This record gives sequence, structure tokens and C-alpha cells, in this order.
Amino acid sequence: MESSSATTATALARGTLVSVNPARTRAIGRALGRHAEAGSVLALSGELGAGKTQLAKGVAEGLRVNGVVNSPTFVLMNEHPGRLRLYHIDAYRLGDPEEAWAAGLLDERQADGVTVIEWADRLAGWLPPDRLEIHLVAGEGPSDRILRWHVHGLLHERLTAVLMRS
Repeated sequence: MESSSATTATALARGTLVSVNPARTRAIGRALGRHAEAGSVLALSGELGAGKTQLAKGVAEGLRVNGVVNSPTFVLMNEHPGRLRLYHIDAYRLGDPEEAWAAGLLDERQADGVTVIEWADRLAGWLPPDRLEIHLVAGEGPSDRILRWHVHGLLHERLTAVLMRS
């Protein structure tokens, strides 16, 4: 599904950073939310407890979303008004990627906002070609998290500067 031009344009747009605690992970998300543009897609992956929801909550704060932002595990997607509308998707309970499409989780209305997808690896092959993928894993310390990111598409290139400053 990914175009070769998107792959070529972003071949070097990848990196790694370390977060030492959940508050830092949230701060990284907050910075991403402040700089996100309409159409931004953040595809988060990692084991249970890796920090995906903390990062998503930070993005919501950066978008000036009011109210509680929790992982929408049982409803699959929540929408939150903010500077840009936040579409927060949790693909954990999906049996296969086609369910996301059938449920309307990935469609054109998200072009006006920012989409954060937790468990994005479960939607492999169905993700938009332009996206910022962030894989979170446990680090050496009990609260350390390693964030490995990879940009697909020109829209998300600007967000790499946010990650490199973090």
C-alpha cells in the first residue's frame, strides 16, 4: 500500500530516543501534539505496558484536548475536540486489519485531525502511507522506555525535528 516515493523520501527518517519515566513519555507526546498538523497519523506499537497510552495522552494535551483521554480498547475509537480533532484508535481487540476498515476506523474524515493508533502493528498493510510509526519497548531501568521511530511520507517529516529535540 505504501508508495515508493514515500519510502524513498523517508529512508533516513528514523531514530531512537529514551524516556526515563511515564511523565517524560507524556511530555514527548505533548510536543508531538503541539506540532501535529491536520492529517497526522501516529502509529504506536509495543507490548502491553510499554507506554503507548501515555504517549497518546501527551499528544492529546499538546492538541489542547479537554477531558479524560483513555485507551478506547472496548469502543475501538474515541474522538476528542481540541486544536485539531483527535481520533484515538485502539486496535488491540481487532481480529484482523479488515475489521478496522469495516468499522470505519480508518477513513477520510480523519484528514481534518490527528489520528493516534495504539497497537498499530495489528493493522499492518492497512495503515495510511503517510504516518509516523513509534515502537515502544522497555529499557534498562524499570520505568525506561525506548522509542524507535520511523517516518513514512513528507507530511510527518516535520515531526522528526520534535523527536530529535526530545
